Amino acid sequence: MRSLIFFLVAALGEISGCYAFWVWLRLGKSILWLIPGLMALIIFASALTRVDASYAGRTYAAYGGIYILSSIFWLWLAEGVKPDRWDLLGATICLVGAVVILFAPHRTTF
Repeated sequence: MRSLIFFLVAALGEISGCYAFWVWLRLGKSILWLIPGLMALIIFASALTRVDASYAGRTYAAYGGIYILSSIFWLWLAEGVKPDRWDLLGATICLVGAVVILFAPHRTTF
């Protein structure tokens, strides 16, 4: 449960931080958008290191599923675009992959 909270905080930090760059570069807004954007990206990186996992690569891979689902919610809540069934199917497939990566009985040696 604790890891899920850190994954969600990381996703919010990454999405909002990257969105700040999107707003600056794609929507032509002020470069000052980068200040909260960079702060959000620091929160993202910090939160992801708090996930209880032995290996960074496995943590990042599992986080991908959470990030994708969070991005679909961002699309809906922040950008006002309702996800379609393909968005939801894709997010579900990714979440299943994240669960497999996190909870499978991995070997510790090669």
